Amino acid sequence: MVTRARVVLVDDDDGSRVAMATGLRRVGYEVVEFDAGEGALAALEGGDAADVLITDVRMPGIDGYELVRRLRARRPEVAVLMVTAFGDVDGAVQALQGGADDYLTKPVNLLELRKRVELQLERTNLSRDKRELQERLEKLVGFENIIGRSPAMQQVFERVRVVAPAPSTVLIVGESGSGKELIANAIHEHSPRATGRFVALNCGAIPGEILEAELFGHERGAFTGAHQRRIGKLEAASGGTLFLDEISELSTDLQVKLLRVLEERTITRVGGNDEVPVDFRLVAATNRDLESEVARGRFRQDLYYRLKVVTIALPPLRQRTEDIPLLVAHFVERFNTDLGRHVTRVTPPLLDALRARPWPGNVRELRNVVENMVLFCRSDELGVADLPAEYRLGVSPGPAATPASEWAPRPMAEIEREAILRTLELTNGHRAKAAQLLDIGLRTLQRKLKEYGAVGAGDEIDE
Repeated sequence: MVTRARVVLVDDDDGSRVAMATGLRRVGYEVVEFDAGEGALAALEGGDAADVLITDVRMPGIDGYELVRRLRARRPEVAVLMVTAFGDVDGAVQALQGGADDYLTKPVNLLELRKRVELQLERTNLSRDKRELQERLEKLVGFENIIGRSPAMQQVFERVRVVAPAPSTVLIVGESGSGKELIANAIHEHSPRATGRFVALNCGAIPGEILEAELFGHERGAFTGAHQRRIGKLEAASGGTLFLDEISELSTDLQVKLLRVLEERTITRVGGNDEVPVDFRLVAATNRDLESEVARGRFRQDLYYRLKVVTIALPPLRQRTEDIPLLVAHFVERFNTDLGRHVTRVTPPLLDALRARPWPGNVRELRNVVENMVLFCRSDELGVADLPAEYRLGVSPGPAATPASEWAPRPMAEIEREAILRTLELTNGHRAKAAQLLDIGLRTLQRKLKEYGAVGAGDEIDE
């Protein structure tokens, strides 16, 4: 075997260390020797190249367990072999639990040592190849469950990759239906908190008097119906990530309380007196312009600055129409499975028609349209004729569909108003269903309708 893999070898026993180093060098490994854990740790934390670490367990100063623990925090890609005393089963188990990939017992058999090192290198190479392949696939089609190869989405994916490992608070901004919760979940899954819970709460979907108890939990007897203690979302997310959607819908009082939690990392349950420590990462999202909300006095400036440590702006679907064929293919595959259908083709005229739409409801609206088409399709092909009736207006069945470039840009408020009113038409005026489709709270929808003069101030919200 000829290899230039680099092995870091740590053993305070000179005879044992020299024997292992000589045996590995004979088959082409580059070996760097240390007689103490401190020297090896300084070199590895300083960025010295290493493919495999071989370390004795019992050494003065930093022992093998501490060396591996600290190495794993900084250099998780380095394979680790620990050398334990002969017959020390407990030591072997402890080595594996402490982060070692494999172990050997003394006296070390050199042939076995070479085999174990070679095996670890093969595993490391396979893992590296898998990561590289995943990165290439993500650049082609998407990131996690988020589909998109447009330049705008690639920028979003890169931002997620950079911010996910950090502890920073993240604010995701984007229109309703653009995939803000998917981005929040991707941040969680690629963070050190991935083993903890991802707890999501839509602040606009819960009435204000109930929202505080949802966030902070409550003690038994705190209010009518509170028959037992209940843990809130802030406490449930400890060790993981808390995602607060529609953060702009928090009342001023709750904004103050949330700010205090972010600063002090403790909560007090409703009806309680004890301070409970919490440890979560906050990812918030909004479809509103929070700077404008601050200027109008509707959102606290100090909370706004705490939230926007890192901002990720999701582009609306109309600004990344090149992703529509990918999204359609993804949804067709999904709904084939869910609905028991067998659609295998989407015609070019249909894709042209879909690309030409402004999609005020963004990816969620597209998903609902594809689900409708797959459900009612009676062949293995989707065409313009399969579009819901309200989406076929003005669409040519042939390839001469209106290109997206002919869509005239309009003010955001006008697009939002059209999306809300058209969705209400689709739901025959049922506001609860419309709010669900638009991914906004009932109170938000009601307020918007009052602004448009579409309902009276005393109208009730549909249940």
